[in-house]
Amino acid sequence: MRDPADDPGVRRIPAPALKGAVARLFTAAGCDATEAAQVADGLVEANLYGHDSHGIGLVPTYLSNLRLELVRPGQHIRVVADYGAILGLDGHKGFGQAIGEEAMNLAVERARVTGIALVGLANTHHLARIGRWGEQCAAAGFASIHFVNVLAQPLVAPFGGLDARLATDPFCVAVPHAPHPLVLDCATSTVAYGKVRVAYDAGRRLAPGTIIDAQGRPTDDPAAMCGDPMGALLPFGGHKGFALAVMCELLGGALSGGQVQDRRPQPSPMINNMLSIVFAPDKLCAADEFARQVERLAAWLRGSPQPAVGDGIHLPGEPERIAARERERTGIPLPRPTREALAGCARTLGTGDADLFLLPTETP
Repeated sequence: MRDPADDPGVRRIPAPALKGAVARLFTAAGCDATEAAQVADGLVEANLYGHDSHGIGLVPTYLSNLRLELVRPGQHIRVVADYGAILGLDGHKGFGQAIGEEAMNLAVERARVTGIALVGLANTHHLARIGRWGEQCAAAGFASIHFVNVLAQPLVAPFGGLDARLATDPFCVAVPHAPHPLVLDCATSTVAYGKVRVAYDAGRRLAPGTIIDAQGRPTDDPAAMCGDPMGALLPFGGHKGFALAVMCELLGGALSGGQVQDRRPQPSPMINNMLSIVFAPDKLCAADEFARQVERLAAWLRGSPQPAVGDGIHLPGEPERIAARERERTGIPLPRPTREALAGCARTLGTGDADLFLLPTETP
C-alpha cells in the first residue's frame, strides 16, 4: 500500500509539536493540564506507531463530544464491585486516555498482590489504541488480555449478513519482553473504521474484501462508509473474526458491567467497555526462560523463505516500533483534510496553533 506521506497535501509535523498543540486544544476546551496532556499523548502515540486511524484525526470528534457532554472532563474511575482479584469499574464517560490509565494502574496493583487481576471497565469514552493498555501492563512486568466492545453506530456486518450490526470490537494481548513488549492489537473487522476514513481523506481505495456498500455489494470505495445510507465493514477471517467479535461483545460488553450492541439508542457515539485479565507471567514461566523461548520462536519464524520484495517477518508489536523510529525522525504525516479540521479547531478555541497545521500556501 502507498505510504500516506506520499499523497499530495501531506505535511509532516514533529510529534512534540503535535502533542503541545493538541494539549492546548483540550485545555482550552475545559480539560485540566494533566488530562489534556494524557489525551494528547495517547493520540499522538497512535500516529507515531503508524495507526493514524486512532490518532489526532479524532481530535475534532472528541472536541465535539465534549461540547455535547458525551464525554466528561475531569472524571476518575469508581469501583462498583471488589472481590480482591476481580474488580468492576465505572468510567463515568471520562476520557479513555485518562480512565484507561487509572484502570490499568489499579489492575497492576491488584495483580502484584494476587498474581492475577480481572478488571471490568464500563462506561468509558473512546479507549483509542487498546495496545497502549497492554503496553502499560507489560511495562510493569505483567501479561494481559483485553476484550473491548463499542457502543456506537454499528459498522460491521455479521458473517453471512448484509448490513452493519456490530462495532469493530478490538482484541488485544500483550506480554513483557525486551526491548519492547510483544503486542497483538487488532479490530475484529477487516480494518478499523478510522482506517477507512484515512483512506477516504487520502483518496485511496481499500483492499478487496474489506467493505460492502449499503446494498450489500462488495466495493473498494471508502466513500461507501462515509455516506448515508452507510455500508458495512466485514469481519476479518469471515466466521472467525465474527465469532471473536461476539466474544468481545459478551466479555467486553456484558461481563465488564457494560452492555452489548443492539438496536437501542446508544448513550454516546464513542462509549467503550473493556474486560482485562492481567497476570504475572513469572508465576508460570521464569522471565529468563520466557525470553529464550521468544528468541527461539523468532529465529524459527524468520528463517522462513521470503519473497524478493517484502517487509520481512516481524513479531507482533515490531511494526509499530519501526514506524515510530521513522516518524520520530521525519515527523508525523497529516493529509490536508485532517490538517484543515485541526486548524479549524485551533481557530475556534483561539489557541494560536492554526499555522502549525497549514502549509504556507494554504489560507489560515
